[in-house]
Amino acid sequence: MGNNTKIEKNRAVTLGPVSKRSTRRVTRRTADVALQFGLPLNSDPVTVLDKMRLNLGPGRILLFLGPSGAGKSTALAQLALRCDGGEDVDRTRFRKDTALIDGVCPAEPISHAINVMASCGLGQANLWLRRYDELSEGQRFRARLARAVGRHIKANATAPLLCDEFGSRLHNRLTQAIAFNLRKLVSRHRLCLVATTNDESVARDLQPDVTIRLTSAGRCTIANTTTIKKAVSFRRRLRIERGCKADYDAFAAMHYRATDELGFVDKIFIMREGLNGEPLGIVVYSHGPLELTLRNRATKGRFVRNPQRLNREMRILRRLVIHPDVRGCGLGHWLVRKTLPLVGTPYVECLANMGRVNPVFEKAGMIRIGECAAPNHRTKALAELKSIKVDPSGRDFVMQVSRRERVRRIVADTVYRWYAATTAGGERRVARQAPEFLAQIFRGLVGSKPVYFLWHKPANRCRKGT
Repeated sequence: MGNNTKIEKNRAVTLGPVSKRSTRRVTRRTADVALQFGLPLNSDPVTVLDKMRLNLGPGRILLFLGPSGAGKSTALAQLALRCDGGEDVDRTRFRKDTALIDGVCPAEPISHAINVMASCGLGQANLWLRRYDELSEGQRFRARLARAVGRHIKANATAPLLCDEFGSRLHNRLTQAIAFNLRKLVSRHRLCLVATTNDESVARDLQPDVTIRLTSAGRCTIANTTTIKKAVSFRRRLRIERGCKADYDAFAAMHYRATDELGFVDKIFIMREGLNGEPLGIVVYSHGPLELTLRNRATKGRFVRNPQRLNREMRILRRLVIHPDVRGCGLGHWLVRKTLPLVGTPYVECLANMGRVNPVFEKAGMIRIGECAAPNHRTKALAELKSIKVDPSGRDFVMQVSRRERVRRIVADTVYRWYAATTAGGERRVARQAPEFLAQIFRGLVGSKPVYFLWHKPANRCRKGT
């Protein structure tokens, strides 16, 4: 392929000019149309791409912008011929039997793979376990993009990543979010991206270093950009307002632990796009459990055997859910940072599994204290299930919970203990819950290794001894 051009530093590449002659087989119908409308049967050569000189380099984005037929795809094809190793997103392939989490950054830590997928619009945990052929067309584009980006990061690629008709399969807000996230990935990992689009709004969030505007006559203008924005374009339209428990219903399925357990809710805040716009995020603050080892360590025992003080001074951030379309744009830590002072207590804590792979709470101003050890009763429950050859991750686990009294007892006891710690009750709830629901909660609990975070409002620091 091509001239073995490598992008180890800024490198100039010349494209065009490209001309095409329209020829076709003459039929009675084509002759009639040509005669009626005064058109030539075989036209003279037409310039579809003017000559241009482009600078490629690490950390740079080049965007071809123009209407359909202006030569964007022709330019991308010429660039592919001149740059060995360039990867076309549309030609990136997945094995049919491979889950997305195994196909994106397979040799990297899972946190890295999750970050890349979320940045490419695949922020839902249930999607990470799906095969490529189980996805919609829009999801497949995002999966190919994530895999291509991951491969380029891993290989420290020296040729551009090529993406034709960027965002054409996606709705506008999702396109904006992915464009903004791609800009961050390109800058952070020193990639080179060349994309095409006919959508002017894409440029606002993709923030290309070079914009090449093409016309239908094959002409072009080239503009350079030097300023990189730090916020996605629609963030200026976001509003935060008080919500209620019913507002969480629209977000429950978007959370990786899709259970109904929010504890004793104190305050809920909703993030919307504009006045009365669609909700894009929610944060739930509740009353926390009576005892937590890491809380006692971090606060020097301030709340040990003192539920009145705990109720007065502490809340727990129970849920943070951002709409999958806009994950990776920094809206999660923005929402938490803005609402922590509104909770009304000097301390706010959080137990988060995602804290192991996502620094959202630290970016919001919370302090990472440490990773919580699994309670002894959960360890014993797993050991007891193993002794009777029951695997909670197995396909037959729900059936085992449904048909074997001993398995249901182990699972129900573990779930009940969790309810008791968070809501001071739950025995009747456990008794009436279906095996599918119990199994789902149990899996989430025994697989949970949450990180404990703590926020202390500086202006409300309590006097020593109070």
